[in-house]
Amino acid sequence: MRPKTRNRRIRLLAGVGATLVALTALSACGDSGAAGGKVKLSLGLFGNFGYTDLIKEYQAAHPDIEITERTAAYSDHHKNLAAHLATGAGAADIEAIDTGYVAQFKATPDKFVDLNTVGGDKLKDRWLSWKWAASLAKGGQQIGYGTDVGGLAICYRRDMFKAAGLPEDRDAVSALWPTWQKFFDAGKQFQAKAPNGVKFMDGGPTVLNAIVGQAPQGYYDQNDQIIVGSNPALRQGWDLVVDAVKANLSAGLLYSTPQWNTGFTQGQFATVTCPAWMMTKIKDQAPDTAGKWDVAAVPGGGGNWGGSYLTVPKQGKHTKEAAELAAWLTAPEQQAKVFTSKGLLPSAPSLYDDPKITGYTNPFFSGAPVGKVFTDAAKKLNPQYQGPKAGDVQTEFGNAMQRVEQGKQDGPAAWQQLVGDVAKIK
Repeated sequence: MRPKTRNRRIRLLAGVGATLVALTALSACGDSGAAGGKVKLSLGLFGNFGYTDLIKEYQAAHPDIEITERTAAYSDHHKNLAAHLATGAGAADIEAIDTGYVAQFKATPDKFVDLNTVGGDKLKDRWLSWKWAASLAKGGQQIGYGTDVGGLAICYRRDMFKAAGLPEDRDAVSALWPTWQKFFDAGKQFQAKAPNGVKFMDGGPTVLNAIVGQAPQGYYDQNDQIIVGSNPALRQGWDLVVDAVKANLSAGLLYSTPQWNTGFTQGQFATVTCPAWMMTKIKDQAPDTAGKWDVAAVPGGGGNWGGSYLTVPKQGKHTKEAAELAAWLTAPEQQAKVFTSKGLLPSAPSLYDDPKITGYTNPFFSGAPVGKVFTDAAKKLNPQYQGPKAGDVQTEFGNAMQRVEQGKQDGPAAWQQLVGDVAKIK
């Protein structure tokens, strides 16, 4: 080989080698998740989790991480997550799961990072014991860190109560309804002198969810069998709400729909069943009603509606960083910030005697002592077992009550169809 040719060959091979090194480095950079070497993490949420400011705080402390939120409607979010897990692609790095769906997803723990293997087993005492247990798979894998719990109260419009001749003071209002029957009796008093176009309650499904949440058993038994048709507490609650609808107390709105959101804005109803997270919903939808709302005790005492978990699907590229972020977002310190900014009730019992929490009052809700109201409710809360498709069953309850409210079926016929519909849920 001539020296010139050999030198050219050496330079060519060196160039190829350098190119391969550069491509390898570029590939590694692409796997890190972002231009500039940042790790990109996504959060799949439904509703307002109160994370916007927390994300900014976390990114400031972790400049190598970039976080985005993507939010979908409640039912769509969970259906999409199920599809992403089935196909092995498309899930966010962190996915929120509602308490009504967590049993469904923990049945496939192989789809999620077992948080116990990344330090979760050392964090379990952060949460209420039942909150921790509810997201444990049968094999002991922990698929999710708890965010909030629902608790229950009644949010009501002071101005509308005054116009209808009912008391405005929250203690006096609470005294009106020690039971759900008394609640509906108060509704009839309200409706007799209600402001034009205003109904006592937003819709039958919302109230029914609260009644179901107070029952010793809900939609399922401990063997994951649907017991809607044989659970007398559910039928009794159903009949109570149907009677209230027939008495013209309901605005006929289904929660989490655009029409329901408009109902807040236009002041179409005077009360709404109010788990702690509902306060944010009201404030987001009707910011101009500050000072017109207040918070009273829920009929029957206790009960729960809602609460969520943050999970880390295994299909993500950055499961280590995602698990660390999920642990940080659900730490007591962050749960406290979310409560005082957005009203989501912590699932960390260490906060229930914290003066910053128990002494918190909400100016939007006429200075109501919501810290005490909801932490007291959390201490009394007896958790109800949630079966694998509780969220889907809840949706069918809402659809059935809507058929009654829209005059498509009477109460018994809608109930009969409901029992048949939920029996098909697998």
